Amino acid sequence: MALEGGRAVYVQKAGSDLRTFQVETQARVEFRDITGVIQKAVAESGVQSGVCHVFTPHTSAAVLIQENDDPALQKDLDNFLRQLAPRDRDYCHNDGNCDAHLKAAVIGCSKTLLIEGGRLLLGRWQGVFLCEFDGPRRRELRVKIVSD
Repeated sequence: MALEGGRAVYVQKAGSDLRTFQVETQARVEFRDITGVIQKAVAESGVQSGVCHVFTPHTSAAVLIQENDDPALQKDLDNFLRQLAPRDRDYCHNDGNCDAHLKAAVIGCSKTLLIEGGRLLLGRWQGVFLCEFDGPRRRELRVKIVSD
């Protein structure tokens, strides 16, 4: 399984399945819908009931569960986070990307999703997003699926 030019690595143990994906982001700020990739990993794992942990090991990227129906919400999220952590503020951590670290800290680098019937238990309008705040970059996404 791969993500747009990326590669995937699989590690399976009894009752769990760990997959690592490479995601190429295209902009400094990007909300990449990764719901389909995660659902495919769940389906391929064969787990019918359990949990799916989604994690990105980066300090300027995050994982978000949010509405995935209207792309205007992504612009609103970007504007909201810019107000919380403007790029041009005088920060103590002054390497030019402190705003990205702060935005990622607010959203968080991981989420846990429930699995029932071999599918993610998401709300009707929910999707899972990899949030890029300091791109474009190659980001890693780790997905661990654990059976009940």
